[in-house]
Amino acid sequence: MRTRPELPRGHASTSALARRTHWLLGMAHVRDPTMTTDVWGQRLTRPGLAALGIAGGGRRRLRCATIHQPRSDPMKARAAVLREMLKPRPYATSKPFSIEEVDLAAPGEGEVLVRIRAAGLCHSDLSTINGDRPREMPIVLGHEAAGEVAEVGPGVRDLKVGDHVILIFVPSCGACITCAEGRPALCEKAAAANGANTLLTGARRISQKGQSIGHHVGVSAFAEYAVCARQSLIKIDSTLPFEEAALFGCAVVTGAGAVINTARVPTGASVAVVGLGGVGLMSLLAARAAGARQTIAIDMLDDKLKLAKQLGATHTVNARDTDAVEQVRALSHGGVEFAFEMASSVKALELAFTVTRRGGMTVTGSLPHPAHRFEVPASQLVAEERTLKGSYIGSCVPLRDIPRFIALYQQGLLPVDRLMSERIGLDDINLGFDRLADGASVRQILVP
Repeated sequence: MRTRPELPRGHASTSALARRTHWLLGMAHVRDPTMTTDVWGQRLTRPGLAALGIAGGGRRRLRCATIHQPRSDPMKARAAVLREMLKPRPYATSKPFSIEEVDLAAPGEGEVLVRIRAAGLCHSDLSTINGDRPREMPIVLGHEAAGEVAEVGPGVRDLKVGDHVILIFVPSCGACITCAEGRPALCEKAAAANGANTLLTGARRISQKGQSIGHHVGVSAFAEYAVCARQSLIKIDSTLPFEEAALFGCAVVTGAGAVINTARVPTGASVAVVGLGGVGLMSLLAARAAGARQTIAIDMLDDKLKLAKQLGATHTVNARDTDAVEQVRALSHGGVEFAFEMASSVKALELAFTVTRRGGMTVTGSLPHPAHRFEVPASQLVAEERTLKGSYIGSCVPLRDIPRFIALYQQGLLPVDRLMSERIGLDDINLGFDRLADGASVRQILVP
């Protein structure tokens, strides 16, 4: 477990007041709840400064007390480390994850240390374990999470220790052309950093015995703590439970965002969703919230179809049925206006495209193996005025959309909590991915 970093002693400062304040903090550890917390969790007030013999205590002098001197020593934390892809099933036996103690360097410029409070097990994590989305090893996976700020690095002024945050796996640099166009999901700098297993800052803060360990899309949430770029964090209200908040980092933004942002489903539309994992069920819920008149849930597992019906699907179809396409077309009088594929399967995408009507839109938000190809007659796109769109992280602007989705949840329009299944610890993570691979769970929540 992590211990509070000690306040640095004897460091240089251009301000005599700052030097004295830091030295006195190190000796006295003043904590006064009437003042905001500095980067080490210490608190100062004007009376507190006066009690230490520092006259005045005005705003300008108080700022001197929060000059940041990073800790030089790394902290220890438990993490689920993936060192080898393509280990055989069952994972409970082959153990692709090993629970290890790793070193976490202090957050650098523009970075934040987060205590992970809850993380969801997602198919995107599984796709690295099974080799569908190859990455450099070793790595700490986990991209859907919520937590609490434990320490802030230099330059971070809008977060403080104790703030609750949702972690975002596509941070926005705010400076590239796609960010300038209002499409942060396609941030060029974030794509390069995620591909290199670094933070948006370009740094790696995880290591073990001198060996660097990769960050998973700037998050690495299957651990007790994570160092993230400030841009990877969305501050949220502390009343939202962590286990529910975690789902907004991927399942909600990806599934609901595909419906609301990418497709812009209008009131009264007909919708089909192929693949009823956490993301697919969120698409279903978002379609209902948008006012779709018909929502057809499609999956190969009867248990998930049953859950979809409980969540408000007007119809369900088992994709294993040989006449699945005919069933959907009959229910929708020729095909749906909007079809969403969320199963990470080319066959599922083919099904979604086939059940889409003339003039309709097919949206895919999943990531199958990069070598897999989807073929469609080019003339069909023209003659039927079809639209085929990709949706990455739900085409979301997280800073804008996450508060909106949370508000919809709190009003009962997006019952995110209905997606949660088992709660597990780090030591159960291999078994958890067996359940995910078998389709036996919707969203397992890991609590480190």
